[in-house]
Amino acid sequence: MAGAKPGVHALQLKPVVVHEVLKRGSKFIKWDELWKSIHMRNLFTFSVFISPQEVEIVDISHIRDTRTGKFAKLPKALTVREVLGFGKGEGNVEGKLVTVVHGNDLVNISFLNFQAMQEDIAKVWTEELFKLATNILSQNSSRNTFLLKAILKMFSDKRRVESALEQCGLVANRVIIKLDDFTWDKFQSFLNNLCLRPEIDRIFLELGSKGKPFLSLDQMLDFINRRQRDSRLNEVLYPPLKREQVRQLMEKYESNPSQLERDQISLMTFSKYLGGEENAVVPPERFDVMDDMNQPLSHYFINSSHNTYLTVGQLTGPSSVEMYRQVLLTGCRCIELDCWKGRPPDEEPIITHGFTMTTEIPFKEVIEAIAESAFKTSPYPVILSFENHVDSTRQQAKMAEYCRSIFGDALLIDPLEKYPLAPGQQLPSPQELMGKILIKNKKKHHHHHHQATNGGSVRRKAGDGAEDQASPLNGQYADALLSVLLHTPQTPSRSLKIIPGHFKKMLLKCCACCETPVHTEGTAYSEVNATEEMSTLVNYIEPVKFKSFEVAAKRNKYFEMSSFVETKGMDSLKNNPIEFVEYNKKQLSRIYPKGTRVESSNYMPQLFWNVGCQMVALNFQTLDLPMQLNLSVFEYNGRSGYLLKPEFMRRTDKHFDPFTENIVDGIVANTVKIKIVSGQFLTDKKVGVYVEVDMFGLPADTKRKFRTKTSNNNSMDPVWDEEAFVFSKVVLPTLASLRVALFEENGKFIGHRILPVVALRPGYHYINLKNDLNQPLLLASLLVYTEVMDYIPDEHQGKHALRLDEPEGPVRTELNELVVELEKQTVQLREWQMQELLELQCKCLTLSVFAQECQAVQIKKLKEICDKEKKELQKILDRKRQNSIIEFPANAPITNQIKYTINVRPDNLPGPCLDIVQTKQEFWQ
Repeated sequence: MAGAKPGVHALQLKPVVVHEVLKRGSKFIKWDELWKSIHMRNLFTFSVFISPQEVEIVDISHIRDTRTGKFAKLPKALTVREVLGFGKGEGNVEGKLVTVVHGNDLVNISFLNFQAMQEDIAKVWTEELFKLATNILSQNSSRNTFLLKAILKMFSDKRRVESALEQCGLVANRVIIKLDDFTWDKFQSFLNNLCLRPEIDRIFLELGSKGKPFLSLDQMLDFINRRQRDSRLNEVLYPPLKREQVRQLMEKYESNPSQLERDQISLMTFSKYLGGEENAVVPPERFDVMDDMNQPLSHYFINSSHNTYLTVGQLTGPSSVEMYRQVLLTGCRCIELDCWKGRPPDEEPIITHGFTMTTEIPFKEVIEAIAESAFKTSPYPVILSFENHVDSTRQQAKMAEYCRSIFGDALLIDPLEKYPLAPGQQLPSPQELMGKILIKNKKKHHHHHHQATNGGSVRRKAGDGAEDQASPLNGQYADALLSVLLHTPQTPSRSLKIIPGHFKKMLLKCCACCETPVHTEGTAYSEVNATEEMSTLVNYIEPVKFKSFEVAAKRNKYFEMSSFVETKGMDSLKNNPIEFVEYNKKQLSRIYPKGTRVESSNYMPQLFWNVGCQMVALNFQTLDLPMQLNLSVFEYNGRSGYLLKPEFMRRTDKHFDPFTENIVDGIVANTVKIKIVSGQFLTDKKVGVYVEVDMFGLPADTKRKFRTKTSNNNSMDPVWDEEAFVFSKVVLPTLASLRVALFEENGKFIGHRILPVVALRPGYHYINLKNDLNQPLLLASLLVYTEVMDYIPDEHQGKHALRLDEPEGPVRTELNELVVELEKQTVQLREWQMQELLELQCKCLTLSVFAQECQAVQIKKLKEICDKEKKELQKILDRKRQNSIIEFPANAPITNQIKYTINVRPDNLPGPCLDIVQTKQEFWQ
């Protein structure tokens, strides 16, 4: 969502590789004996029964999890257990079990249970199948790959295909086509004849084919570097493609050697390229971990869940341990546990939604499920948000012990030495906390009683019994209804929360008539005081009651965080947006849905991302638009569950107003255009369809107003000849997402795709649609044309500027030729300049070396002359001194001449000698 690491990112994601054991197939038992194998193309799992039943196919992209050992499903029927060898002393029977979990949402999932012949086979299948199912590149494959999957599925499910053809009266006799004979090229030819593509023909003609059935290498080079290239990219780090690279692309997709010899590609080859992996609408490296993961925790958006255990609504319905696994497998990194005191005789702590008709699940089983699934999708830290209502010291001690014993070393108990719990000390980074589980729970303070509340809820009386908090079936509904209708002041929010759905609707109507105030805060009650055992587990995520931004800034404790019900959070957002952003630069905040969302609907998380709130918790069991946005946004950065916030939301020297409509200092705004060209295999119904295009981001960037016309009962291959949708100014592209959604004419959702603006590639691309759980649809796709460019204000664009973005006819042809010629001349000029530069550098180097050599020789000669002259001078002086001593007697008076001779110094020397001495002194200096 925000800044990636600087420089060109090298893709670290591994492509799909199928293990040899999976290719060969293995023998399993599923209540009966069966054979299980995987196709060489590694796109599907095939379960083929020996009995004459239909072939059962499970698309790997719909597999949610694979388990073995104690985490696999165990058969309950005694006869089945006997067949599988339970109780016969046949070794580790559980180690041979394999459970495959699959489904199209997080609640209604299915389990396929098998038993392998050996433990190692079960382990290999469990691990390798999970790798295939969770491969991000595979889930975001090209259109060509999904078409190939369709072929494989068709041949694998041929009985159903033959039956459908017979019912339509299209075939009289069964004609067998072998898969080896029905090659990819033949399928492409068949598809092109079945579904004519006039829009592809029009694009082909616009590129300069002039009615000819081919494009030249130069025309293809121009198309890729001009129409398909992102103008926002740095040309040094991301240089345009060269002729050799385009030639390689042509060789990959063009199967006709004669056309390759002439540097040409056909219309069919061009169509293949449009659907190829090189032309994906989002570059594959965007799905890799691109963000810097060494920033403090407060600098990231964190994928978060609210009331994770619930499967339906907030007041009724089953709670599920399985939901914790499924939510963690999506990449969620913050999950919630509502803990309550268990009943005698077990007195085991439970998890449930207090004072409602939701069921209870054991706390210990939830901890075991978290330990199993916490790091299967992402290795980065998991935050457990405890809402602790266990008013039993012994049961809180059990909770702490379960966390310690089950999580083991993964549980972070002591703060890191580098990051002490002190004012002004930053939080550690996701990289430093990798593989760790952090506990968010109230902490016991010995100097005072901490009685913070969560979301404005009311604290329970100290005398309330265990049966009051753990058992909803105690006749409280009538009392609650009467207390509200009679305007009794006692705990109105509690009274509202314990009423079932149909009673609640009646109550809201009554309240509207009699103007009874109804509380809409969060559904959580105030927590009990933490025991010493639970307090020792809390470090960097300590919840405190939020008083004001000024108080938080004065305390300056980064490890303290606060939770806001969405209504309170919205008030803070509207009244103090800049202060909210500043608070989130240092400390964590958690937003959760208001209590009146009894159907588990969600608010738009974008509202709170705009002010930098890290943990924006949603109801994962409801796949509405907010949840779809959350799943799509957190798919990027390796589905790590952490997204680095934009830089100005992290820097303390920058202030940001999320309601700004002006250009942000240091941020380049974008202009985004998208044209829906056509659709392919959108649904198997004969209905009209339409496309909606929305933008989510800052309030100034969010727009939900664009929609195509409804096709005329054509969902196979509709073509929309409409103007492009234009988002003229996207103030903050790093926080903006483009949604393209497809609907039937009656408004029924078919599929969608949410794309980050910063990762959107310009040009013609296929958008492969996904369902509401962000799983890829097999065939449904849209061909679109996009433009993403730096925003230019209207006053600088010129009212009568020529539109050269889409020239027509001869103008386009001439322009293409000019561009190609200009590129050739530019390349030649660059090569000539580079050659000249190299020659000049060589000459300079040669001259430098020669000058150094000459200087060294001159210095050496000068030194030799000086030494020689020095020796000669010394000899002369010695000779004169000796002669003077011999010629004059000891008692002879000393004359001025003799003084001069004896006291001769360098400054008294004759001219030539003095010059020699001075030259030598300067040389040594």
